[in-house]
Amino acid sequence: MRIAIYVRVSTQRQAQTQTIDQQLDRLRRVAAESGWPLPDDHVFRDDGYSGASLRRPGLDRLRDLTALAKLDRILITDPDRLARNYVHQVLLLEELQRHGCRVEFTDRPLSDDPQDQLLLQIRGAVAEYERALIAERTRRGRLHKLQSGQMLPWTRPPYGYRADPDRPRDPAGVRTDPAEAALVADLFRWYADEGWSFLAVAQRLHELGVPSPAGRAFWGTATVRGILTNPTYTGTLYANRTRVRPARVRRSATHPIGRPKDTQVPLPPDQWVAVGTIPAIVTRGLFDRVQAKIATNRSLASRNNTATDYLLRALVSCGSCRLACQARRTMPTGKTYYICTGKNLQVRQRLGCTCHSKFIPAGGLDDLVWADLADLLRHPDRVADALRRAVRGCGLPQELRARQENLRRGRSTLARQIERLTEAYLGGVLKLAEYERRRKELERRDGTLAKQKELLSGEASRAADVSGAIVSAEAFARRVQSGLDTATFERKRQLVELLIDRVVVTGDTVEIRYAFPIGPAGEAGRFCHLRLDYFTTPCMRAGVGSLTVTIRHTSLVRQGLRNFTGGMPAGLPAGW
Repeated sequence: MRIAIYVRVSTQRQAQTQTIDQQLDRLRRVAAESGWPLPDDHVFRDDGYSGASLRRPGLDRLRDLTALAKLDRILITDPDRLARNYVHQVLLLEELQRHGCRVEFTDRPLSDDPQDQLLLQIRGAVAEYERALIAERTRRGRLHKLQSGQMLPWTRPPYGYRADPDRPRDPAGVRTDPAEAALVADLFRWYADEGWSFLAVAQRLHELGVPSPAGRAFWGTATVRGILTNPTYTGTLYANRTRVRPARVRRSATHPIGRPKDTQVPLPPDQWVAVGTIPAIVTRGLFDRVQAKIATNRSLASRNNTATDYLLRALVSCGSCRLACQARRTMPTGKTYYICTGKNLQVRQRLGCTCHSKFIPAGGLDDLVWADLADLLRHPDRVADALRRAVRGCGLPQELRARQENLRRGRSTLARQIERLTEAYLGGVLKLAEYERRRKELERRDGTLAKQKELLSGEASRAADVSGAIVSAEAFARRVQSGLDTATFERKRQLVELLIDRVVVTGDTVEIRYAFPIGPAGEAGRFCHLRLDYFTTPCMRAGVGSLTVTIRHTSLVRQGLRNFTGGMPAGLPAGW
């Protein structure tokens, strides 16, 4: 019996009070009494992870091991330890049982009886309700404490302040750190009176050797912005300034798929809760001037300036350091470039190195890629050739059918030979030793043909998929061929977003990775594309409604880009 145990507690406080060790002791005792061996690497634990989420490292490793069919039984104290949400409980139980693993709850044993299954559903629903009730009570309790003038203990006080460890909830116990408070005042003055940007302030702090609030050697612009927008420095401690917004799967169609996180959304000032008064570091007038300048700079930021059209916006990557490239306009020349973010000050400080790739003139690269895309749409046969190469030469469907027929005939011949061999043995023509030797050889050959048939079936399936993809891609190319010469920028951008997965620039070579629709769903937009990793070995990747494949035009692109790439242009913004 191959068993494993899983234990979980929701908070670090529970982990520190050793409630998880109590679960481990009970489960180990059950395994020992049943005579089941329990290896140390089959103990999975999640300390301080909520049961409302499936993102738990211990649970992930348990699911991975179960998927490999290496477990027969899993011991858990209670269904609540597996998941707090009933839907999650059912999902996990069905997944584990599908892989041949039985889940046993030692404190509340359940069977396949309908009454036990109903009880499991009721318990899951009650646990889900209990979690929501606890969360609401906690929120209202915190709000009541804040409204009564008691602040919540700081995990990390705002930069420039220190809290009294004996009175962590009393605003009167908050004091300033002289050195940090003077630096905070300088930050407000640099930004408001001397016209510095967030990046310039961060660079100045790095040059001065001042550690960040987290103790790091470099400052981030988000850290600087957080200080300059915190009203606490005016002498009033505010709470309830933000709310949690559930994560959105993808913010933009051009962003890669990743694991989303919850975000903080600012609330209007009339919903803030004034907790109490603390020593002020800056005046209200200086703070208001900083907020006004931040609002003005935000409206003039390059991300909100659509005066320049970039055909390949958010689609260009650096092949040298595998980072994204940003579009930048230099002053006073007004030239536009795609620049690797590895040249950015903050990225250089974080990575400890600088990317030495060239600056790529945006106009030259845009024209080059559009010319190649238009030529590709005018010659759909190039698309078909690339898709056939992507399946690594598995052959045309008719050739595969012929190979399958040969394998079928070969196995039929071997089956008849085994049948005649058995008849000869039963008739006394062959002795047992000779019969077993010949039958073993025939069965070995039949097994070899069976493996070949299995591999051929996979090739046939892939070839059939590619055959359909070729037809769909060629049909799509014929539909959009008209109007390519007179296409507007909006039309070009629409086709680029739909058909180009990534443009990777390495030196004077450009690699264009196309994504071709293989059905109506793939023509709806880029959200149908499966884009897992831009920098793995280029190969065919099938998604829902689209197929991604790399087509290289090395000689053409190399000649075209060599005339455009250059060195460091003048007039770049600070930090580049």
